[in-house]
Amino acid sequence: MHRRDLLQGAVVGSLTGAFVRPKPASSGPSPSTSDPEQDEAIVVEGLVAGGLRESHLKGIKAGGVEVWVGGGPSDMASYAGVLRFLDRHKDDVVAVKSVADIVAAKRAKKIANVFNWQSAGALGNDFNNTMGGTQTALRAFQEIGLRIVGLCYNVVNEFGGGCIEPQMPLTRAGRRLVEEIHKLNIVLDVGGHTGEQTSLDALAMSRGVPVICTHTNVASIADNPRCTSDRVIDAIAASGGVVGLTAVNDFHIRKRTDAAIAHSPRVTVEAYLDQFDYIKKRVGVDHVGLGPDFVDGMPLNYDAVNREVITRDMISDGEWLYVKGFENIAELPNVITGLKRRGWSDADVRKAMGGNWMRVYRAVWGG
Repeated sequence: MHRRDLLQGAVVGSLTGAFVRPKPASSGPSPSTSDPEQDEAIVVEGLVAGGLRESHLKGIKAGGVEVWVGGGPSDMASYAGVLRFLDRHKDDVVAVKSVADIVAAKRAKKIANVFNWQSAGALGNDFNNTMGGTQTALRAFQEIGLRIVGLCYNVVNEFGGGCIEPQMPLTRAGRRLVEEIHKLNIVLDVGGHTGEQTSLDALAMSRGVPVICTHTNVASIADNPRCTSDRVIDAIAASGGVVGLTAVNDFHIRKRTDAAIAHSPRVTVEAYLDQFDYIKKRVGVDHVGLGPDFVDGMPLNYDAVNREVITRDMISDGEWLYVKGFENIAELPNVITGLKRRGWSDADVRKAMGGNWMRVYRAVWGG
């Protein structure tokens, strides 16, 4: 059996108990693509660092993931590169634009790829020119598949403040962008890379629409600039949204006071599971999901990064490290069995592994 079928049937070890769903007694037609019940049986990796790449595709197959949220094209040249990748791997992965597309990909035993932007900076500043209009180019990117959009990446841009400038509010352009994101039925991504006040301002504008954070960790556990405050977590949950949790080691243990420490201690997958428990206890199991932010296969050197953007209190020097036991997506079974060991029910595990993300996608994109 293909590992991507883990939610549908027997797989090794404790995964079976976590994911097998009872078959309906009726032998009627196959489930409708508009049936929310089937969404809980889809595993979603809510954020992958960077775009499509072979190394991560291999890990996804091993880990049993069925939906991969990764960086989408920001211009026609990058879109052409995406299309070439999809052509090379047409038997394994397909770009999707809807929940129905995700369901169809699962039935075809293909991995569904959702395009996201971690920052809206690719939209540029033309819409702020005195002789220009107020509309961004977002509509064009939505047409080619962009379905999730963050506002800022760590520092201020035209739309608001990043996580290292948490007091910066949503700008006039940011307010227009939030309105446009909702008008186009794109999922709004706040928190994490986006600063607290900008996030809260955007959430206040988004009443009645689920808003997410694709990848962050809990500031109450580790006061790291990249971690998200309880205020933002509470507001995301109140919107009906989801907080995706990264597996980045530093975001579990490194604090603002640790800038002079070159290397933070390594933690284990148990620290990652603590974050799931925290979100579940604070706002409920319906509001937590996977957002590991894996960079595997990408040539990164964090001794050479711009420390004005990725600050020393945020990340250690040298190699980008993940929690022991969940250092790549192929080790996802360790997370599943760990949650089960902590007393999470089968239904709660299914929600955290993808059902919650799928509920938001359906609410924003439609069926």
